[in-house]
Amino acid sequence: MHFKKAKSLLSPQNGMNIFRGCTHGCIYCDSRSKCYGMDHDFEDVQVKINAPELLEQALSRKRRKCMIGTGSMSDPYIPIETRLKLTRRCLEIIAKHGFGLAIQTKSTGILRDLDLLKEINETSKCVVQMTLTTYDESLCKIIEPNVSTTRERFEALKTLRDNGIPTVVWLSPILPFINDTEDNIRGILRYCVEAQVYGIICFDMGLTLREGNREYFYKKLDEHFPGLKQKYHRTYGYSYVVPSPDNDKLMRIFHSECEKHEIVHNNDEIFAYMRTLDIRRQAEQLSLFDTSNEDT
Repeated sequence: MHFKKAKSLLSPQNGMNIFRGCTHGCIYCDSRSKCYGMDHDFEDVQVKINAPELLEQALSRKRRKCMIGTGSMSDPYIPIETRLKLTRRCLEIIAKHGFGLAIQTKSTGILRDLDLLKEINETSKCVVQMTLTTYDESLCKIIEPNVSTTRERFEALKTLRDNGIPTVVWLSPILPFINDTEDNIRGILRYCVEAQVYGIICFDMGLTLREGNREYFYKKLDEHFPGLKQKYHRTYGYSYVVPSPDNDKLMRIFHSECEKHEIVHNNDEIFAYMRTLDIRRQAEQLSLFDTSNEDT
């Protein structure tokens, strides 16, 4: 881990990443790709130590409330967050200024900040996104070795459900010849149904590989699935998009089960939901401070 004083925090789309790099060890992580221009080892996490101050400045200047996103590139609940509490401080600032939050993680560490998630959801809008890829717990510990297991994330989703916080699951990536099975997909979908998730994001059954994450992925295949790297080479070469041979069948199951249980499964609709504040709730909150109709 190393610290950096950043010059800015929010992207033009109001996304933020407090950390650059990760220690979860997921074998497929796209954030390892060289195209992102990371100039340090991926596990040597860069910490934007002044993130709360930058966020305070940015939100103070905004004239319109909006959703703030985080977690798309680096998980906001990697282990060092337990000590640094930078994510929590940023959530406090979001809550103070009345902004919404769309936060993505693989860690049950997010439950530490349940009080702030509830506060944001009560005054604005909070959506928690949780990635689920692998129903089998033993396989999960190989593919995603240093983070909460799928079962643990499922329990977190239920806790969020019980506290009225809407959730979205990322069913991605699905690794060809590893977890691209009907049993795996149906198991994850059962979790989603029981947790009453709002929606599931899925871009087909497969993964993407490019320079940086491809080499790491193949190294881990050699460690845990001997011979599988050669099968990938024969099947996909150096393709960026690596689809499961069973994509069509698995996607039919996915869409059918989502429709059956009234789970939103249109990606565009889900992204629009996560980018949009609850206008009615915002109006109700503003009316609490509107004294123009009071008797004088």
